[in-house]
This record gives sequence, C-alpha cells and structure tokens, in this order.
Amino acid sequence: MPSPQSLFEPLQDQVRPLADRLRPRTLDDIVGQDHLIGADGPLRRMVENRALTSMILWGPPGCGKTTLARILAEGSGLHFVQLSAIFSGVAELRKIFEEAKGRSASGQRTLLFVDEIHRFNKSQQDAFLPYVEDGTILLVGATTENPSFELNAALLSRATVFILNRLDDTALENIIKRAEETLDRALPLEAQARTTLKAMADGDGRFMLNMIEQIMAQTKKGDTVTVDRLTSIVQKRAPLYDKSDDGHYNLISALHKSVRGSDADAALYWFCRMLDGGEDPQYIARRMVRMAVEDIGLASPQALPLCISAWETYERLGSPEGELALAEALIYLATAPKSNAAYVAYNTARAAARQYGSLMPPMHILNKPTKLMAEMGYGKDYIYDPDTAEGFSGQNYFPDNMKRQQFYDPRGFGFEKDIKSRITEWAQIRAQKQKAGK
Repeated sequence: MPSPQSLFEPLQDQVRPLADRLRPRTLDDIVGQDHLIGADGPLRRMVENRALTSMILWGPPGCGKTTLARILAEGSGLHFVQLSAIFSGVAELRKIFEEAKGRSASGQRTLLFVDEIHRFNKSQQDAFLPYVEDGTILLVGATTENPSFELNAALLSRATVFILNRLDDTALENIIKRAEETLDRALPLEAQARTTLKAMADGDGRFMLNMIEQIMAQTKKGDTVTVDRLTSIVQKRAPLYDKSDDGHYNLISALHKSVRGSDADAALYWFCRMLDGGEDPQYIARRMVRMAVEDIGLASPQALPLCISAWETYERLGSPEGELALAEALIYLATAPKSNAAYVAYNTARAAARQYGSLMPPMHILNKPTKLMAEMGYGKDYIYDPDTAEGFSGQNYFPDNMKRQQFYDPRGFGFEKDIKSRITEWAQIRAQKQKAGK
C-alpha cells in the first residue's frame, strides 16, 4: 500500500510553480551556460575534482545563478545555506558563521550562497573575509551588477568571478520543450507567437516558465494562439534597466558610440530602450549636448544649438511629444559630419597652460592705459588686424618665452573644411611676414 506521502506527491506537483518543478537538478540540466559547465568548463572541472573555491556569479535575472550554486554544493558534498542580501544583516551572518564553524569541526564544509551580494555595504562585505580566508565557509555570491564596481577589492581578490550568459533563443527553446514534456501538452502557439514568446522573456528562463503557466491556464486543447492573443494573455517582461545600475551606463555608452559611429538607426534603438526603461529624457538631452560639442564640434556648428533647442522643446511639451524633438536632434547628431578637433584642442591647450605656468603675454598685445605703461613698452608695435590688406597681421600672440603651438587642427569635414582653409591661408601669411621681418 502506498505511503500517505506518496499519495499527495502528484497533487503537490500540480500546486508547485512550473519554474520550481523544472528547476535543474544536475549540471547537465542547466541550459545556456556551456562555457562554464560544458565538458571542459571550469565549474564542471571544479565539481568533478571536488575543488570548489569561493566565487561570484555575475549574470542577469533568470539565468540560473541560484540553481547553479545549489547544484555545486550538492555535487561537492557541501552543506548549502542560502540568504538574500536584501533581507539579511550582520547579526544573521554571525549566526551562519557560528553554525558553519560547528559543521567544520565535524568535517563538513558550508557553501554560503548570498543572493544580490552587491546589496551588502562595505562593512558587511568585510565580515565575510576572515571566514572565507580560514575556510569556514565557501562563499558563492550572486549579482546582476558589475562586481568590479559593487564589491570590495578585498572580497574580489578572494573569489573568482564567473559570468553567466543571458539565455539565448536556443536555451529558451529547450526550456519550452521541457515544459511541454512535463505538462504533457504542446504550447498552443503558432510559429510567430512562439518566437514572440521567447522575445518577451528577454533572456529570463524563470519569467519564460511563468508565462507558459499563464498560457496553459488560459487555453485548452485545440486552441491556436496568435501573436495578438499572446500579448493579451501574458504581460511583457519589464526591461532590464535601472537608472542607477550598470545597465544604465551600458546603454548610454551604446547610444553615445552609435552617434559617434554615425549610425542613426542604432542610436534610435538605444534611445528608445532607455526611454522604455524609465530613463529621464533630460538626462539623455544633457548627453546629446555633450555629443554635439565633443564628437561633432565645428564640423557642424548647428549641432549644439539644435540640441539645446530640442532640450527646451522637451521641457515645454513634456512626454511623449517632447521626446520626438530629442529623437530628431539625435538623428541630426548621428548623420552630421564628425570632428573632435575642438575637444582635442581644448585638452591640449589646458595641458600647455599647466605646463608653462604664469608666463606674461607679449608686450605688444598689452593695453597701455597709463603713460608709465606706454613708456614701459606696453602696446608698442601692435598692429590692428582690420587695417591690414589681408585683414590678418600674423603677429605673435603667445608668450615670448613659449614656442608657438597648434592646438586646433580641424579635420576638414563639414564646416571645418572652410575653417581649415582659412587657417592654412593664415599660416602662409604668418610665415611670409616672419620671413620678411628677418
């Protein structure tokens, strides 16, 4: 006669979320991370050799960090303890460390898995160091943030960082097939809807399984779900974006470099990604002004006032109408001729100003408001440029003890083509007058 517990197991399986029922039990069950757990992957070798070390698992939500940590513990014969940095403090850590010491005295090591480890402050992170150092615990931290920015250098030096990939279409398709086998029912999706479902998951396997549960609960055998019906059954996953996290800087970097690379389409894509993620459009407007002066400069002098005008338009109209003005300015920036000559000139001139210190201007370009100053030579031999035939005197305007330097070297694109021509002409006149003066 079956035990009472076994009678309830099928019922328990039906109640448990699909994501829990399909949670991988071995390394072979994990999808999308072959670079770490494949035949020659570093984590597989560690488990096979029972030689785990403390580590940080860095990856997006739903890629399997928690599951992987649990499997590593089981495969290595370690006691598994899990806590979340969001809900835990130093007091709970001390209790875990004391219990780990007791197990260590009995010959069993403890794998402490800390989810969202980047949420711990510096002192909390420091609390791990002595116990990691003496082997009381083997620390496995999970984070969605760049560890090099969020974790202490001392902690990072004692742990290996492993990067988990966002689940691609192949990995997500494997998850769908496993769900269909477990539920003994094919997903009632037409081909395009199946593709859309994977796009809506946005690389998150857990969210994918939650959506599959919703679809199965709201359909019956014989149904065929189209893309339109799919979007009415399930909600799209919120974009992976936080104005204060690493994704914020990744996307603004992608936007800036797309503009610099003159790719208007890519720039618009990253612009919309940031807006969809909740970014403040005025932050983007500020960055666009920077692009205008840093990457376009005088190759297209209209870029700066256009960006300022788009910013002001957004301030007056707000969202969503004002965002179109920003989009238009963004297209202009991406398609404008590029030159960083003014940016380079400014930085080079600043370096020279620091290098040469407090050199006086040459006497001939100093004003002489008093008789004494005139007697001292202030303003002597100064030439008023508009009175010359060329409208250019070619006089020296650098300090007498400083060799003339060229900071601004226009690239010759767009409006800078005219500027370059004038500078070249002036250089020739200056050289002729210097030669005549000798």
